Amino acid sequence: MLEAIFLGIVQGLTEFLPISSSAHIRILGEFLPSAQDPGATFTAIMQIGTEIAVLIYFRSDIARLVISSLRWITRSDEISDQSRREARLAGLILIGSIPIFLLGFFGQEYIRENFRSLYLIAFTLIIFGLLLGLLDHYGKKIKDLDSLKIGDGLAYGIAQSLALIPGVSRSGATIAMGRALGYKRDAALRYSFLLAIPAVLGSGTFELMNSISKPLNAFSMGETLVATITAFVIGYLVISWLMKYVQSKSFMPFVIYRVLLGTFLLVLLSTGAITA
Repeated sequence: MLEAIFLGIVQGLTEFLPISSSAHIRILGEFLPSAQDPGATFTAIMQIGTEIAVLIYFRSDIARLVISSLRWITRSDEISDQSRREARLAGLILIGSIPIFLLGFFGQEYIRENFRSLYLIAFTLIIFGLLLGLLDHYGKKIKDLDSLKIGDGLAYGIAQSLALIPGVSRSGATIAMGRALGYKRDAALRYSFLLAIPAVLGSGTFELMNSISKPLNAFSMGETLVATITAFVIGYLVISWLMKYVQSKSFMPFVIYRVLLGTFLLVLLSTGAITA
């Protein structure tokens, strides 16, 4: 139970930062008393907690998107230009979710069996960290979400699908894509949060339903529930902090952290301190 609570704290701290929560869960599992990979199922279910934090934090935004979409669908004569833009954003979130749903559904077994090597995680931490740093620094920083187009939505979605590989980071990949497309830092982050809702809730629910018929890798359902609740509480606090942080700060501290962590992990693997 203590391990589950600890991993819930780690999940809450790292889910929204561009440092890859799944990589941290995978790495730290090696250093816990049980010394094993907590598993993709445990991680996916625990992410439901952090995504509920997103739903609560952005509840006003989400409510406007849903209401505007319903008005657009029913072709209400009273729909305003703002509501039309919000309905369009909701549609682009669904379009952007298509790549990760397709890759996650058809490639889940291959991903589960081949993408959890610590060598792979170390290299993705470093490579995608450097990529985030470059794109964040050289991005034009001129667009807001009203400028989002179908092509941009799909590009965001493709970037998000890369997060199926532990170490890439869902927020890191989507933010980097947003910066490459010229979106402001806060706009890229906000869309990253909204885009993750269908993917994370879908993946978590799918894994939760599957776990009813088969045992979890390392934790009982009760322990997983406690980890999920812990992740929710910590995750909500992190969102509040991060949305303020990006108003005036860059992502460079996270880039440096990713490179150092990936390098340290390679040292541990090369010396035999841990196995891949």
